[in-house]
Formats: sequence, C-alpha cells, structure tokens
Amino acid sequence: MSFLTIIIKLIFFYVIILFPTLVSSDSCTCETEQTKGNNEKNEAFHYKLGSIASVLVCGALGVSLPLLSKRIPILSPKNDIFFMIKAFAAGVILATGFIHILPEAFESLNSPCLNEKPWGDFPFAGLVAMLSSIATLMVDSFASSYYQRRHFNPSKQVPHNEDEEMGDGHVGHIHVHTHATHGHTHGSSNSSQDSISTELIRQRIISQVLELGIVVHSVIIGISLGTAQSIDTIKPLLVALSFHQFFEGMGLGGCISQAKFESRSTAIMATFFSLTTPIGIAIGIGISTGYKENSPTSLIIEGVFNSASAGILIYMALVDLLAADFMSPRLQNNLKIQIGANISLLLGSGCMSLLAKWA
Repeated sequence: MSFLTIIIKLIFFYVIILFPTLVSSDSCTCETEQTKGNNEKNEAFHYKLGSIASVLVCGALGVSLPLLSKRIPILSPKNDIFFMIKAFAAGVILATGFIHILPEAFESLNSPCLNEKPWGDFPFAGLVAMLSSIATLMVDSFASSYYQRRHFNPSKQVPHNEDEEMGDGHVGHIHVHTHATHGHTHGSSNSSQDSISTELIRQRIISQVLELGIVVHSVIIGISLGTAQSIDTIKPLLVALSFHQFFEGMGLGGCISQAKFESRSTAIMATFFSLTTPIGIAIGIGISTGYKENSPTSLIIEGVFNSASAGILIYMALVDLLAADFMSPRLQNNLKIQIGANISLLLGSGCMSLLAKWA
C-alpha cells in the first residue's frame, strides 16, 4: 500500500479523534440553535439514523458502479460514454468545492464570534484554499517523480548496444541489418510499456489525492449533520448529502477504475470512501450534547479544514480530471464526444450547485 494511502488514513483518524475534543473546548456568546423538546429530539435522532443508512448506500453505490465496468460495458473507461459520466462527476466535485465548501469556509472564518483581528482583517479561507491547491500540486509532482524513480530505474533499462552495432561493421551486411531491426523493435516495445506504466502511476496518484480531499470534507459535513438539532435542517441535508455522495463516489470510482489497483486496494479505497460520511454523522450524534457550533475553536477548525478540502477538490477537478480528459487526443479528435462531455460537465456542476439552495 502506497504512502499516500497511509497519509489519508492518518488525517482521517486525526479528524475523528481530535475534532470532537477541540470543537467543544471553547464557548462563544453567539447564541446557538435551541431544541424545542424531547419529541423533536427523538424525531431528529431517527432522521439522523436514517441519514447514516441513506448516505452509506448512496456512497457505496456511486463508488461501486464504475468499478463494475467488466460486467457493465457502458461504464468501461474504453467506452465513449465513460467520458461523459466522468465529466458529469467532475462537475459535481468542482461545484462541491466552489459552491458548497468554500463559501462555508468563508462564513466560518468571518463569523462575528471570532475576533476581528486577525480573522476579520484577512481572507484566511482563500489563503488556506490556495495553499492546499499548491500543496496538492507538490504532492502530485513529488509522488509522480517518486514512482518514476522507483519503477523506472535507468540501470534496469536496456540501452542501445553501441559497441555491438560498431562491431557489426566488421561482419556481413545481413548480420548488421538483423541487429538494427532487433534493436529498433525492442526500443519501441519498451517505450510503449513505459508510457502505459506512467499513465497507470498517474491515475493511481490522482485517485489517492482525490480521496484525501473528499475524506476530509466528508467527515466534517457528516459531523455537521450529526450535530444538527432541527428537523428542518436535517431533512434537506439528508437529501443533499445522499445525492452528493452518489455523484462524488462516481467521480472517485472512475479514477480508481482507471488506476487498475489490485482487488484488495480497490475494496479498501471504496469502503473507506463509503464509511467516512456515516462515521462523521455518528461522531456528530455522539458529541451533539456538548458541541457548540459557534465556539471560536470549532469555527476555526471547521473553516480551515473546509478551505483545505475546497482547494484540493478544485485543483483535482480542474487539473487531474477535466484538463487531462478534455485535452486528450481521443476527445479532441471526436466532436461528438467533446460536445457530450461539455454538456455533461455543465449538467453535473449545475445539479450540484442547485443543491446549495437546500444545503
């Protein structure tokens, strides 16, 4: 298992273990939402339990569909329809970063419950989002070079044997021709294999970094639903999160499918994604009695994590998902696929943006 997967797990457990402790440590004079009675508490609790099941099923279904490409040919990366499905999912992820997460980060870090200095004097949400995008680029770059050095050691490559070719000059013409042909064929084969391996490595890095951004946001938004006390807040969040997990799962599942991980690694990544939001909801339920959503510490942590997650998702959607596909020769040389992918992108981003009306 690669070091990026380990990083994802460490951050995930860091959020689970430390987030509940930190968010309840401080208080603020800003008033928080008050419950209306035990009946509403019980009804809200039932909705929260239902949301765990709904989000779990939708997330698992979304991430699993692209992984079933062997049984469902239309979902295969070799199929033209896959470009449109992936563009739709990338639009969902892009809208998640721009419309859902980043505005919430600005709202948290510009809250009147925080001190005017320094939080009111500088757009920290934008700064953290920018830095996380740059950090994602660096991780992308360093991870790619790391895998290149690991899998393409120059000492293991078969170079052109110049001495042999020079020595052939002293023998017959037929012998020279045979060696030249052999050398040329061997070089082409190596070049083709290196290209395929490089693409696989690239897809694996993309899927792992993308999961990192999704996991951070999924836990936080799950905690937000779990700590909500009003049914009017929980209902739209439940629906929005279910759709969100399904389409976001499709985007991640498409990347995992293209990366061609081993069955065990694929199952771990898919399960990890499916469980993050339900675990976040469960944590939110557990800390709901002592959780103060307007405390300075909770606002700062939530704002910083949301900003970082937004930066990661925006970078991944634009650079690794959309640019990689939209600039590929296969899409550039086919006007029909190109138009379909653009329409799918607009539909995905539009549908996810529309959900911001309710959540």
